[in-house]
Amino acid sequence: MQRIVLAYSGGLHTSVSIAWLREQYDADVIAVTLDLGQGRDLTDIRERALAIGAARAHVLDAREEFARDFCLPALQAGALYEHRYPLSTSLGRPLIAKHLVQIAQMEGASAIAHGCTGKGNDQVRLDVSARALHPGIAVIAPVRIWELSRTEEVAYARARNIPVPASIDLPYSIDTNLWGRSIACGQLEDPWLEPPEDVYRLTRPFEKCSNVPAYVEVEFERGVPTKINGVAMGLLELISLLHTIAGDHGVGRLDMVENRVIGIKSREVYEAPAGVVLHAARQALLMMVSTRELERTVSQLATTYADLVYNGFWFTPLRAALDAFTASVQDRMTGVIRLKLFKGHCTVVGRRSPYALYDHALSTYGADDQFDHDAAEGFIRIYGLPAETAARKAPAVVDRAAARKSS
Repeated sequence: MQRIVLAYSGGLHTSVSIAWLREQYDADVIAVTLDLGQGRDLTDIRERALAIGAARAHVLDAREEFARDFCLPALQAGALYEHRYPLSTSLGRPLIAKHLVQIAQMEGASAIAHGCTGKGNDQVRLDVSARALHPGIAVIAPVRIWELSRTEEVAYARARNIPVPASIDLPYSIDTNLWGRSIACGQLEDPWLEPPEDVYRLTRPFEKCSNVPAYVEVEFERGVPTKINGVAMGLLELISLLHTIAGDHGVGRLDMVENRVIGIKSREVYEAPAGVVLHAARQALLMMVSTRELERTVSQLATTYADLVYNGFWFTPLRAALDAFTASVQDRMTGVIRLKLFKGHCTVVGRRSPYALYDHALSTYGADDQFDHDAAEGFIRIYGLPAETAARKAPAVVDRAAARKSS
């Protein structure tokens, strides 16, 4: 009997998939669930999978790996999809694919499976990542195949005594991990309508936020955020604390119409308090310690990096090469950034670094000014020489209206 390793979330799609895969492929199904910081209890998910019919079930705590090997490199690269989205869901998928492939090899499985639909981004990310790690591995997506409506899927589950999760009554499609939340579907599909408050969990409504701003100091060591307000902590704890502090002040809400991998535009709402704060702090520190040319190159490559992650190309030579470049930039990325959080706004208000290229003696207009003003005139003449030369060699301007009259 063949074996299929299924990415199991415990929701309706993946619960029905266990039974469907057994029936359609006469296969043993091995369920795999990763804890990526979903914020819910996973202690009973193994028993649920086994009760439905899984031959075995693995539940893995991957939070540290996710934060260290996926969220942190994307943060250091400045990866924000379409300049806003910190890629919370996008970053989780290659890690899931990695563990699916590893367990498939360990279990001697011939295929992996997932519960993604044929319309979303996640199917692309999981399929491409799995085959990049294990070329030729079979990938099965039951939801893409069975063509069941939601009503038919519920009926299928009930006919086989599969518990139907209460979450199917929710009007939204939601994904959560330690880096943030993604919310779509329901009334959010109308891009004219303001998102209702019930879509949010990590952030306080602006009108209910404190009238007193909060100030947060984020300290980086070689590109790694290590302290909040002078208190050292691990990356997981730091992300969690920033979610709380920034979320209490309404920071981290993103409302976007974005370009999906498959070519359609989709309205998505995100909550990423920690990601918004950390990306703002990272960019401010980069501006302090980098030359103009390096900062602009980093920013240009950040778009490429974000596109790779969003489009499912994490396990590629280009992403590895971009990581190598990003790693070289981190040598100077040490310092403290002070941010003001107030009613949904995150503003950088202070910067300090031992490697800062900001030199007060050169920048000041005060008595301590050490800039060589006498050098400015010669610099300007040379700097503007191309424009001056072009003007001197320009062809004569023809008055075309006058020429038409004379003819």
